[in-house]
This record gives sequence, structure tokens and C-alpha cells, in this order.
Amino acid sequence: MPKNVIAGVERNSQPLFYSQNKIWTKSFILAIIVVFILGVLSLFTGVYDISGQENGMDMFFITRVPRTAALMLTGAAMAMAGLVMQLITQNRLVEPTTTGTIEWAGLGLLTVYLLIPAPSLMLRMTGAITFSFVGTMIFFLFLRTVKLRSSLIVPIIGLMLGAVISAVSTFVGLLFRMTQNIESWFVGSFASVQVGRYEYLWIIVIVTILIFIFANRLTLAGLGEDVATSLGVNYNKLILFATGLISLAVGIVATVIGNLPFLGLIVPNIVSMFRGDDLRSNLPWVCVIGMGTITICDLISRTIIMPFELPVSLILGTFGSVVFIIILLRRRKPRRSR
Repeated sequence: MPKNVIAGVERNSQPLFYSQNKIWTKSFILAIIVVFILGVLSLFTGVYDISGQENGMDMFFITRVPRTAALMLTGAAMAMAGLVMQLITQNRLVEPTTTGTIEWAGLGLLTVYLLIPAPSLMLRMTGAITFSFVGTMIFFLFLRTVKLRSSLIVPIIGLMLGAVISAVSTFVGLLFRMTQNIESWFVGSFASVQVGRYEYLWIIVIVTILIFIFANRLTLAGLGEDVATSLGVNYNKLILFATGLISLAVGIVATVIGNLPFLGLIVPNIVSMFRGDDLRSNLPWVCVIGMGTITICDLISRTIIMPFELPVSLILGTFGSVVFIIILLRRRKPRRSR
């Protein structure tokens, strides 16, 4: 067992996985300033002229402010969900898009619509969260049951599982003539965000606080079941708790915004490249960079073909797929050199 792990559990010693990486550094403050500037740009970017119209300020607080807040909360949620999933699966290529979690959320939304005519936002969110939890647990149980020789197989299995669930959703949608609803759910866009339709995203703040509180235990879980159990951590309960937090974040985002591919893959990998794997010190960085990434993609989607707007998932998916391929190629290089 590593010496720093043993030292972390001794009495009168530093906390588990004590990290000398300070959070409030000059670079982190600079990152916050950059994200703040991006947020200001988002507030004043759009086709509607808020300064030249009588109801400009009303539109500013009805659409622009909620949209910018939704961008920040969504970016933090998806990046954070990817970070936790990568930690507990010990795989850099895992995130809600590559495990089928987002497809399960869509199936939950579809099921709620089939069972309850004109469901409220809360009911849709409940269905998405429940199915996200079930789907994520199925994926985790599969990883624990089957021993895989290569970590590259894990995201491939997740993508295959997601494709199967997506096919089921498409078949059910065609059968009950709900294809248009399915398409709208999986096209991630902030165009419809306004007052009264985004407030549930603030629950993500509570999720972030809980992850920060349990950061040390989640880091232990990332070492594997045997190590975590030997250090006094209830591994199974912790995995259920982490899965619940992931499902809560993904279900809310899927219901309010839609599918945002690869965000949970890009940001945690970028942060781990220059900060390591300490969850407690990395979480603020992941949240801030996630906010900045989604805001940049949204600004591009709003301005690239003005006065029209592209779905932000198109920009994010294009950028994320390139990063995904680069990560795959980097993981293959050591094998070629052997």
C-alpha cells in the first residue's frame, strides 16, 4: 500500500490524500476572471437589441440572465459528473456520454410522457434521474462482473449500450408518434432557457457541495474496492451515493437542456494533465473550466451564423470528438514503443 495512503489514516496526521496543491492560486483566480468575462459577453450577445428597445431590460432579465446562469450551472454539472465517473471507474475515457447515462435519461423522459399526459417539469426530471441511476448502475455492475484487458474497451461498451438504449427510445417514439419530442431532447440547446424553466439547475450547487464534502472518500474509492475497504470505507454504499449524485446532475441537465456530449470527458482530462488526481483540489478547477468551455461553445453557436443559432451540442460534440480521438491516440503511444 502506498505510504501516503497509510499516513493519511494515522492519528494526528494530515487528512486523507492531503494535497499541497492550493486552490486559490493566481492561475485559478485568472481562470475565474476569464469565465466572468465570458459570462458578461454571454449577457450581451444575441440578436435582440436590449439597449434599443423599450422592453430591453425586461428581456435581459427574462432570457439573457437565466441563459448565462444555466450555462454556468450546466457546465459545472456535466464536467463534475465526468470527473466523479472517471475517478470511481479508474478510467479516463468514462463520462455520461460514453456510458449511456444520457441515453437512459432520454428513455426515462419518454417513459414519463407515455405514462402521464402533459407531465410537469418535476415529473419529467424524476423519470430522467431514475432511469439515469438505473442505467449507470447497470454499467458499473457490468464493469465489476467482467474483467477487461484494456481500458479502451470500457467506453466502447458504454457507447454500444447507449446506442442500444437510443434505438429502443427511437422505436418507442416511432411506435407512439413521439419522434419530434425525442429529437428535441437530444439536441442540447439553451435557446429555450428563460425565467421559470431553468431554476431546477440550482440543485447542482447542492450536488457540488456534497461531492466536495465526500471528496476524500471518493478518492479512496478510486483506488479500488480492496484498498477502500481496508481503509474503513463502505465501498458499495459510496458507489451508490456517487451514482445518485451523477444521476441527479445528468437527469436535471437532460430535462432542462438536453444532450451535451463529451463535456465530462474534455474538462477532467485537461485538469488532470497539470494538477493530478486529487478530487478535492481539482473540483473547483473542473467546475470553472466546465463553465468556460460550455460558454465559449454557446457564444460560437450564437454568432457563427447570426441571426440564426446552432445547437450548442453541435459545437461541443465537434470539439469533444477531436479531443476524444487525441486522448485515444495518446494512450496507444506507449504500447507502440514497447
